[in-house]
Amino acid sequence: MTAIEQKTIDLLNQNWVLLLRSLETLNLSVIKAESIGEKADYSFEELETFDSLTAKFSRTSDIFTQKVIRTVWILLHEETMPFIDLLNMAEKIGLVSSADKLLEIRDLRNQIAHEYIPEAIRKLIPDVIELFAELSHNVQIAGKFLMKRKWLDKEVTRDK
Repeated sequence: MTAIEQKTIDLLNQNWVLLLRSLETLNLSVIKAESIGEKADYSFEELETFDSLTAKFSRTSDIFTQKVIRTVWILLHEETMPFIDLLNMAEKIGLVSSADKLLEIRDLRNQIAHEYIPEAIRKLIPDVIELFAELSHNVQIAGKFLMKRKWLDKEVTRDK
């Protein structure tokens, strides 16, 4: 293993820890948002909960797709390619379970990023909660892939 590859693996491990922490706080926000439920009017605090949930969803999906998956791509010595092609290849090699679901996650993340009206964000909450499960599942699949390749330190894995 070259020094550059080791630095890349170290970066992957740092990003993996960041991803797991982000996923954990996202999970707590999902639970909190689910407890609020759907109703006609929301308090300021409830709207803040939704805002926090969408921000955490966006951040977690970005860490996974832009940091973890792209770093894996570097370790695989694969050429850079458009995001959709990268996800399709990632599915073929078993790095993720569903390229289509990750594209849905990415599309939702983009919707969140361009919504500035609280009422519009509120309408995205059911999708965020639904796709959180898909994001979490894909992270688990990626973790197994990375462990198989011995790219993750045992200390950074969730299942020690």
